[in-house]
Amino acid sequence: MMPVAAPPRPWAPEREADVRTRSVDALLACIARHGLSKTTLDDVAREAGCARATLYRHFGGKRPLVAGAVVAEGERVAATLREEAAEQDSLEDAVVTVMMGAARELAGHDALRFLLAHEAELVLPFVTFDGGDKFLSHAGRALAPCFERFLPADNAATAGEWVVRLTLAYAYAHACSADAPVDLADDTSVRTLVRQFVLPGFLTTEKG
Repeated sequence: MMPVAAPPRPWAPEREADVRTRSVDALLACIARHGLSKTTLDDVAREAGCARATLYRHFGGKRPLVAGAVVAEGERVAATLREEAAEQDSLEDAVVTVMMGAARELAGHDALRFLLAHEAELVLPFVTFDGGDKFLSHAGRALAPCFERFLPADNAATAGEWVVRLTLAYAYAHACSADAPVDLADDTSVRTLVRQFVLPGFLTTEKG
């Protein structure tokens, strides 16, 4: 009697999502230790506890893996900021929360800190010139929901982009000098900045 072949296992999207999540986390851990240039797919595979072939199957190579990590981290941070902003009752509180939350994410991101300190040339194309315009536009749209309860949709996206610009500028200033004019970890300091340079541009279009 011929043995009956076992039916194929059903495709499990949650298993694929888990592999992709572990791979992104592994890549970030490797970058935080050795930088992006020295990190190989073998390094990421070992960190993720999977085979190199698995990374190729899910991503196709190192560059697509890095691109996927950038998208995943951007979505994660934006989702966190939207969740925190949803708890606020005013435009001012929402902007302050988003700026402080974004600064916290930047300061606590070990992989990004390594890149900025040792491989800044790999980051700058994404935040300067044409790449910077695309990044800011995308970030503005991603953060627009943080402000849509208080502003018309178009203004909410503009506010998101403006908040990203300010946060990056003052985070960079703080990284370069301990005497930076704004401490993004201090509520009073950030609130003063928001009242002076954010709210005046949007109060006339604030809902209600």
